[in-house]
Amino acid sequence: MNFKSRRNVVLVAIAVLGGCTVSGAAMAAGDSFPARPVHVYVPFAAGNTLDNALRQVAEEFRKNTGQPMIIENKPGGAGIIAAQTVARAPGDGYSLLLVNTSMLSINPYTFKKKLPYDAEKSFKPVTGFLSSTLVLAANKTVPATNVEEFARWSRTQKTPVTYASFTAGNSSHFAGVILNDKLALNLVHVPFNGTPPAVQNLLGEQVNAAFLPLIAVKQQVEAGKIKVLGVSSVKRSELLPQVPTFAEQGLPELNIDIWSGLAAPASTPDAVVHRLNEEINKILRSPDIRAKWRDMDFEPIPMSSKDFATFTRNENMRWKQVVEVSGFKIED
Repeated sequence: MNFKSRRNVVLVAIAVLGGCTVSGAAMAAGDSFPARPVHVYVPFAAGNTLDNALRQVAEEFRKNTGQPMIIENKPGGAGIIAAQTVARAPGDGYSLLLVNTSMLSINPYTFKKKLPYDAEKSFKPVTGFLSSTLVLAANKTVPATNVEEFARWSRTQKTPVTYASFTAGNSSHFAGVILNDKLALNLVHVPFNGTPPAVQNLLGEQVNAAFLPLIAVKQQVEAGKIKVLGVSSVKRSELLPQVPTFAEQGLPELNIDIWSGLAAPASTPDAVVHRLNEEINKILRSPDIRAKWRDMDFEPIPMSSKDFATFTRNENMRWKQVVEVSGFKIED
């Protein structure tokens, strides 16, 4: 073997060993993770039902790994504050973001100004977290028990028929856009700052209807104060089995999950993401968590990192089209 051949063999060996070293380091990072508390940044204030669900998972995470999962509440800005915080954090797996429909799949198309994060490039998906059901609810003055009757009634009204959402630029807002588009209605959107005021205004008959989480109106439905005309889940909800899905009523476009998931900074090593995925999915698949969440209409949605990435891309395409139909834009 001449000098040139020996040199090439040595270079190949160095490259292989170097690759093994990098791979080994990545594997070691995954094996030793977590070595300190993991912080999860959430886009809303403490006390929210989703916040409470995350704290239940955090407790199981501590039991399983020996490390606490610390919930960091960063409300405001349609999730932008929390998202920006994690996008700029070190990619070591110790800073996670609780993402939702708005932050990844709606904000990129509603804000006129450029977001301080890229929904696809700033984060690495870890896993899905949970989903819940959206409902079309109506106050007692509306003489309808299903979507068809509601549409027929609304077309006869001389004054605008209104629907509330828990915020502008969210799935509860754009569900009404879809309903208007598919049934050729002219419902007027009335946004509120959160679910409680939307429910109160529906009860007070300041608005005719509302797209809201099922759990937000369940108590009022059981008390006979509010009617639910349709649910967005693929199958009927166990909490309101008497109410047909939108798909059953000819509106599969309103099969809408209010979903959330977990993501890490884009530079986080795959081995660390895989470790997080394993630990969190183990908790989400536990019968105990499923039992605790059932009455809150929360469905755990554990996924692989790859499947969660595909899921969010599909959601992006869906909501981009709806936002374009609405013409809605946020100035700031």
